Amino acid sequence: MSSRTDPKVVVLMGGPSAEREVSLSSGRECAAALRGEGFEVVELDAGPDLATRLSELSPCTVFNALHGRRGEDGCVQGLLEWLRIPYTHSGVLASATAMDKERTKAVYLAAGLPMVPSQLASSAEVRAAHVMEPPYVVKPYNEGSSVGVYIVQEAANGPPQLSPDMPGTVMVERYAPGRELTVTVMGDRALGVTDILSDGWYDYDAKYKAGGSRHVVPADIPAEIEDLCLRHALTAHRVLGCRGISRTDFRWDEGRGAGGLVLLETNTQPGMTPTSLSPEQAAHAGMSFGQFCRWILEDASCDR
Repeated sequence: MSSRTDPKVVVLMGGPSAEREVSLSSGRECAAALRGEGFEVVELDAGPDLATRLSELSPCTVFNALHGRRGEDGCVQGLLEWLRIPYTHSGVLASATAMDKERTKAVYLAAGLPMVPSQLASSAEVRAAHVMEPPYVVKPYNEGSSVGVYIVQEAANGPPQLSPDMPGTVMVERYAPGRELTVTVMGDRALGVTDILSDGWYDYDAKYKAGGSRHVVPADIPAEIEDLCLRHALTAHRVLGCRGISRTDFRWDEGRGAGGLVLLETNTQPGMTPTSLSPEQAAHAGMSFGQFCRWILEDASCDR
């Protein structure tokens, strides 16, 4: 795709998910970058009339800057396939699989990728008693951006009292100690490893508030661990069937060497905000934010 022949781009943003504000920030940043690259851009907040609005706008391509449910779980991807509008990032199946943390782990397991034990449980069970020996983590099995994450420490007196807005089924996962590492994959290339430093858990505020965390890229880690992270991220991208870019998150317990490295999840719609990790890794690889967005856009297609 080129700006000369396919000038109209719709940047999808916002939407109804718990990650709406992050998506609005990502969308605004990407729209500005694409305009800087010479594209005609329309910003569209995804609402119930999305199919009608897309039909009216008749874009040549959709840049999907949505995050969370309906935006990165295969729903919007299916709509765009139906409308035959080329779009960015992963397709229906990969998006749905990666958004479902339990199914993601099944794919990881089949590919021999390292991860921590986990199980699904009802929120009622989790509130009533420890369903796993502490320390463990409780989180929705189909949300991102560390939305609704509870850490139950080893010395916890009782089970976590989950908020009423937590889903009926949650994931309970063995707590993985150590450093927070992440790798962005761009097509068939892993861009690098970032070490994420924050005070405590890398939660929503640490991810998106200015000064909430510090990112070290390239990570100051042994070459063996760097190589494993890059290879595991590429494997996760491929076995999940991802397209465009993805970002895979790790925890590394450095006291255990290579045996302390585990995958947490793969994000098919990484954040593109001013504090986001994937644009930083692209910059380290020599790409401006505009060039990064252009590459994502020019990779768009149907039948992904």
